[in-house]
Amino acid sequence: MANMKSGTKRFFVCILFSVAVTSCAPAATAISTATMTDALTATITPPSFTPLFPTDTPTLTPSATLTPTATATPSRTPTETITPIPTVASLKATVTADPLSCRYGPGPEYLFLYGLRKGANIKLIGRTDGNNWVWVDGKNKCWVNKKLIEIQGDPAALPIVYPGNARLPISPYYPPTDWVGATRNKNMVEVSWNDVPLRAGDEEDESMLHYIIEVWRCEGGQIIFDPLATNDLSIAFVDEPGCSQPSHGRVFVQEKHGFAGPTEIPWPPYTAITPTP
Repeated sequence: MANMKSGTKRFFVCILFSVAVTSCAPAATAISTATMTDALTATITPPSFTPLFPTDTPTLTPSATLTPTATATPSRTPTETITPIPTVASLKATVTADPLSCRYGPGPEYLFLYGLRKGANIKLIGRTDGNNWVWVDGKNKCWVNKKLIEIQGDPAALPIVYPGNARLPISPYYPPTDWVGATRNKNMVEVSWNDVPLRAGDEEDESMLHYIIEVWRCEGGQIIFDPLATNDLSIAFVDEPGCSQPSHGRVFVQEKHGFAGPTEIPWPPYTAITPTP
């Protein structure tokens, strides 16, 4: 009897345990499902964030608009186009001075050849490249200042013949100077040379100058041909930077029979001065 009661108790305990387990199982399942659902939802939803570098793509596009600036260069081409003056073989002219000296070289200090009367008709066949003197045709060709004649046409159309075809007569009695030097002080150039003394009576007249210094120098952005003359052994003149052609020059010894030389001038270069900071 006692054993029966003991078995009955165990039966009821098992029943109670089963009921308890059965009633508790759905709750545990519900909690696990909710937890899993929350976990899945959390992994699927992307987290919100703020970019470290804001994207603003329109600001990069204006850089492409810089390229059209290269098209500005053709605007200079019209100023660089120079129409050359057609060259003519000769021009007619009339003397307006009385008298007009016609000289061996293109300047007032060269030896005198002959004189022209006012109203005389002459033919011009050349010019220098840098001053006002033109070459007169004839048996004895010579040079006159174009400011003292009336020219029919543009003298710039005449061919440049000096130095070149128009040459100075060479002296048979004297040598050229054997040394020429030159120094520069900013825009001033000084040329000096060794003396070639003349014998008495070999001057054209008392006003003749013994040395002719021909210089092609730069001033105001243009090359100027300047025949200078002196009885001294040095001479100074302006020579600026800024010309497309290099400056140069030469020295002649002048006497009544002709010219000895030329001796080239070793031209001093122009050195820009750097300002002191």
